[in-house]
Amino acid sequence: MPVEHDRTPWHAVNIAELTARLETGSDGLGSSTAAERLEQTGPNQLEEAPPASPWALLLHQFRSPLIYILLLAAAVTLILGEYIDSAVIWAVLLLNAVIGFTQERQAEISIRSLMRLVSPQARVIRDKRELDIESCDLVPGDLVLLESGVRVPADLRLTSTATLFVDESLLTGESDTVLKQAELLPDTTVLAERSNMVFAGTVVTSGRARGYVVETGADTVLGSIASDVRSEERPETPLQQRLNRFARVIAYATGAAALLAFAIGLARGQEVTEIFTTVVAMSVAAVPEALPVVATITLAVSVRRMAGRNAVVRRLPAVETLGSTTVIGSDKTGTLTENRMTVRNIWAGGDVYDLNGESAIQASVDGDDALSLTLLAGVLANEARISSGAEGYSATGDPTEVALLVAAERLGIETDDARARYRLQAEIPFESERQFSGAICRVNGREVQFVKGAPERVLAMCDTMLTGEGVVPLDPERVSTVSAEFAGRGLRVLGMAYAPDLPLDMPLDDTLDPQGLVFLGLQGLLDPPREGVRESIEACRNAGIRVLMITGDHAGTARAIGRDLGIASEASRVLSGDDLTSMSDEDLQQAVLEVDVYARATPQDKLRVVQALQGHNQVVAVTGDGVNDAPALRAADIGVAMGRAGTDIAREASDMVLTDDNFVSISAAVEEGRVAFENLRKVTFFLISTGAAVILTILTTLVLDWPLPYVAAQILWLNLVTNGLQDVALAFEPGEKGLMRRKPRPVEEGILSRLLWERVVVAGLVMGAGTLFLFDWALGEYGTLGQAQTIALTTMVIFQAFQVGNARSSTRSVFRISPFSNPFLFVATALALSIHVAALYFPPAQFVLRVEPIPLEAWLRIVLVASTIIAAMEIHKLLRRPAG
Repeated sequence: MPVEHDRTPWHAVNIAELTARLETGSDGLGSSTAAERLEQTGPNQLEEAPPASPWALLLHQFRSPLIYILLLAAAVTLILGEYIDSAVIWAVLLLNAVIGFTQERQAEISIRSLMRLVSPQARVIRDKRELDIESCDLVPGDLVLLESGVRVPADLRLTSTATLFVDESLLTGESDTVLKQAELLPDTTVLAERSNMVFAGTVVTSGRARGYVVETGADTVLGSIASDVRSEERPETPLQQRLNRFARVIAYATGAAALLAFAIGLARGQEVTEIFTTVVAMSVAAVPEALPVVATITLAVSVRRMAGRNAVVRRLPAVETLGSTTVIGSDKTGTLTENRMTVRNIWAGGDVYDLNGESAIQASVDGDDALSLTLLAGVLANEARISSGAEGYSATGDPTEVALLVAAERLGIETDDARARYRLQAEIPFESERQFSGAICRVNGREVQFVKGAPERVLAMCDTMLTGEGVVPLDPERVSTVSAEFAGRGLRVLGMAYAPDLPLDMPLDDTLDPQGLVFLGLQGLLDPPREGVRESIEACRNAGIRVLMITGDHAGTARAIGRDLGIASEASRVLSGDDLTSMSDEDLQQAVLEVDVYARATPQDKLRVVQALQGHNQVVAVTGDGVNDAPALRAADIGVAMGRAGTDIAREASDMVLTDDNFVSISAAVEEGRVAFENLRKVTFFLISTGAAVILTILTTLVLDWPLPYVAAQILWLNLVTNGLQDVALAFEPGEKGLMRRKPRPVEEGILSRLLWERVVVAGLVMGAGTLFLFDWALGEYGTLGQAQTIALTTMVIFQAFQVGNARSSTRSVFRISPFSNPFLFVATALALSIHVAALYFPPAQFVLRVEPIPLEAWLRIVLVASTIIAAMEIHKLLRRPAG
């Protein structure tokens, strides 16, 4: 291994000794060498906090108000000597725990596997080529390239920098960013002052740099204090809180029903033991013990579906909140558009050049005309690289910068030749606050500065302009008119300028805000809208969701793209960054109700727009890809980061990551979020309505002084086997066709809406009345309590089979839903019925459940009576349709 820890510390080592000790060089490591070192050092990652032990996870399954009721019921039946009922309850508890344990483990595995899709990346030089690799594959000696927004993947010794600022607050606690450089430092320099080092976990806020990996994994500074930065246990998600509140409501209702039953029993002179048995039966009937497990399954299914539609959910609350989203604030480039820029028009020297199709326009690397110099500015103030081959151009870098290189090549300027002639001395990377990038080059014994950026920003640097007649005083109105014409056609416009003769060795700081430049020309680039985006925006609008475009582009470009995508009309108001800066928070709060397009917006502008929308109780999803987008991503109800173009810090600040950077995936994720909540609601409605029916039958028999229609074991059979198979299958219900035409669900609304609670009452009354009718008939017809209880139990089983069909939609008729559209439910229902029928004829099941075979005549009556639930729910759906 080349790294030795007993020598001079890395910050005090010169570059020659550094590369010697690391056995590396400016061409980076070879792949085979890197693989060997990875075997020796292990992955570049901190050891994860150990997962909860299996026993701890199993015990966690018993931490629910619903389960507490069952535990109490199991203890009471055991004390009362009802050993069979007690054994069945304990079996239910154990089986429920095993199912929950298995599902939680599987969900954790699934989410971990999905997160590998967005694992941190590092740009390195290996085999003399720039590559993006997973950060965990870095080894000492790798040459890493850093840029704005990147989280530093390992401890690096810097070899070159360009205005590099790093946020080291993770290590030092200081909020101010630190300027880095590559010069040698004394070996006694303390950690906070090691300006030629960057450390794993810190964030590049601006600038560019190169550096060699010197420490990885546990050997980094961060690794040495890993125990202090381990993430704390996450609080309960809103959905978990909502489920727990729901569970408490059920617990209180169960307690009230138990007290009522106890009072009725005492009033009728029943034995205390008999009353306790009744209370246990009611408690068991009231508890939808499968709900926690089914909720986990529903969310896991939704997370997997979203991943299949290119949206990786990082935090489970996003699944629930997505269903309530009312506003989506989207970037333009790469999200609404293809991020495949091409130069369509150039304005230089007073002439407009059209680059559509084949062009006879020619420029020269030696030319001093406006067109040649405009193209050269686009080549030299540029960090992208292209190479041509048999299949066309291959490129690395920002799509806009790649497009500028391709345009220059098309018009006769070879980019490699240009860069060889104009030797780079220093570069000014693009930053959103700066709004331009620049390069200082040396050619023919003089230094020249080229800049490119927002036209208005570049114009502010210039005093003169280059025309066909030579250098003349700047005409900003003329330039602005052409820029507006380009932008009005949907083109992204960049201005180009230069300083032809800088003083030699001018300090870099003096070029960060250049003045007195010569304006050269404009280049207009087009990024076509992505396929399917317009349709997705229309779908969002139909779903009651506003779509905003928040872009750094020119207002004219933003309006044109917004018009093409259906976000705005030609007459729509567009707010620019300058407009937003001059607005008070109160004025902005009013403006966000009307304005859908924001241009020349900075990350701070985006944050203010998000906060203004939230001031109107809007649920906001916002997209971002840069380090400066992190505040808006965190502030939004749903932060959506780009998986391809996004920075590490943006992904970490987000709730969801798009693996394809496509707006279509956002609308798809919203749809899946709605499906997830609707399925959870369907399951809850099904469980509560059938549970209510059982409680009503028991309470009614107490009031009428009849025998109990069920024993505790039979109620558990209903909840576990017949209900239990079907409620899990409901989690796989496909989304309804009209789901994206409904208004967003109110945030304050519970698991069940008021309308569904009303429907629970109706369903409970119908199923309870039908069961009591047949129970009373069976007592008179057959004269035995066992036969009557078997018929009551079977009636409820058939009621459940019909009711699960009703639960598949709160609006659509059961007759309009194919039974095969959810094959899991079809099979589960058939299986539940088959198991129940088999239990009626299987002696061990007869003994445990206290059931008997049912005559054919009784079967016909059961099916006829149970089918009334379909008629009742159809009438209620017809008379009481949900709003929206």
